[in-house]
Amino acid sequence: MKREAMSYDVVIVGAGPAGLAAAILLKQLAVKSGQELSVCILEKGSEVGAHILSGAVIDPVALNEFIPDWQAKGAPLHAPVTEEHFLVLTESSSWRVPNGLLPPLMRNHGCYVASLGDLCRWLARQAEELGVEIYCGFAAAEILYDANGAVTGVATGDMGIAKDGSHTANYTQGMELHAKYTLIAEGVRGSLAQEIEQRFKLRDDVEPQKYGIGFKELWRIDPSRHQSGLVLHSQGWPLGSHTGGGSFLYHLADNMVSVGFVVHLNYENPHLSPYDEFQRFKTHPAICGFFQGGQRLAYGARAVNEGGLQSIPKLCFPGGALIGCSAGFVNVPRIKGSHNAMKSGMLAAQAVVDAIMEGRANDELIAYPEALSTSWVQKDLYKVRNVKPALTKFGNVLGTLYGGLDMWLHCLGVNVPWTLKHGQPDHTSLKPASETNPIHYPKPDGVLTFDKLSSVYLSNTNHEENQPCHLRLKDASVPIAVNLARFDAPEQRYCPAGVYEIVTENSQPRLQINAQNCVHCKACDIKDPTQNIIWTVPEGGGGPNYQGM
Repeated sequence: MKREAMSYDVVIVGAGPAGLAAAILLKQLAVKSGQELSVCILEKGSEVGAHILSGAVIDPVALNEFIPDWQAKGAPLHAPVTEEHFLVLTESSSWRVPNGLLPPLMRNHGCYVASLGDLCRWLARQAEELGVEIYCGFAAAEILYDANGAVTGVATGDMGIAKDGSHTANYTQGMELHAKYTLIAEGVRGSLAQEIEQRFKLRDDVEPQKYGIGFKELWRIDPSRHQSGLVLHSQGWPLGSHTGGGSFLYHLADNMVSVGFVVHLNYENPHLSPYDEFQRFKTHPAICGFFQGGQRLAYGARAVNEGGLQSIPKLCFPGGALIGCSAGFVNVPRIKGSHNAMKSGMLAAQAVVDAIMEGRANDELIAYPEALSTSWVQKDLYKVRNVKPALTKFGNVLGTLYGGLDMWLHCLGVNVPWTLKHGQPDHTSLKPASETNPIHYPKPDGVLTFDKLSSVYLSNTNHEENQPCHLRLKDASVPIAVNLARFDAPEQRYCPAGVYEIVTENSQPRLQINAQNCVHCKACDIKDPTQNIIWTVPEGGGGPNYQGM
């Protein structure tokens, strides 16, 4: 059956900070030039913000450029950073790094503690007021190409398909959305971005992307323990000296605190559970006091791009461009990426408007990567390009010392002439289970520490159960024959939502996939040692429904 189709000047996949910034600037530039420009955003979440997860301390530098009156318009940035601490943790103690020793670019003066999801909801309202059409609950599942191989838009996934592939009574065929240019803003490890990168060889001659898995909980705490605008980061325990990562604890307004933990996904020990390391972190004497008498309200998990400058692919392709975390603009030591994501969307929007005004369509937006290469995004990432690979090469202690020195030299105007390489992708880093030590995690107490399933409940995750599994195996024998036999089935531990279980059936082990638990973090697609697990989009509207995150 031929699908119904709608045509736009620009289609954007993803209503995150990059996609929304692009849409807003597209409309602003169209108005300024006296042109009509039709813009559509597809968002797979049930609403804008439903799949948005970040710490977050937000640098408003990009927001100041495209909505300079954001404060008057009521942007939800209510807690300016007032104080910041950086702690180094051992198992039973901590010491604070004096702020004067931290490179200036790591400081958060002028930034805001906020919910990135709430900010995206506000940005969506600004976009809709300008005439942007936003369709939530529709997952872009397919790239459309013309006869010459250029991207001409996307198609949404069919809905109402049963597990066995038959059509249910609720079957609805997906729609095609045609565009002169398509901007991919799916976020980290998007399935469409991966297809485009492979088809157009966008990752040739760049370092592999590196990732972390980030966890976040939102708490309401005792007012006597709350300090609006306090930003606390830590490094060290419970992670070992060769496992990268760290924590954040941000005090928002109204006695709310977001606490989170990031584990770099190039860890070696297959027994390690990033989720349980996060739960252990909260028990540290320097941390646990914040939560006494508090209540946990929400939980989520998401992969984080960590490759930085070396890992950014070619950004444009015939018919569109990669923006935001689809490309990877996170500044790892600053633990920030939303400002760079917004700016990338703005630069792509300018290139699109210029191209359309010249009568062009479905060609390469060369002006976008050229503009980005001279922007403050490039400068932001260039200064920290050696920090992540230094941690990988030298371990946490020496790597942190080298990274700090490298950043200080840049702040003093000394440009080190080398760029360190990342080496191998994260899925190659696991050692065999027989060569590593098991890790015994304490049982959750249900007050400060919690099990995975109770956490998934707080993420408001929901999927239509009668649909094909969106977590697909290239080879169904690999989970037992390779992953279990060699690595003790690490998918049971790196997944933060209890999706993967080894169960015994007729005295034989098998992998059970609880796809309904999936919070769309993409850790399995990244960390699976044989790259046998393929994450694809489920029905639109499925997944987490984060509130205040």
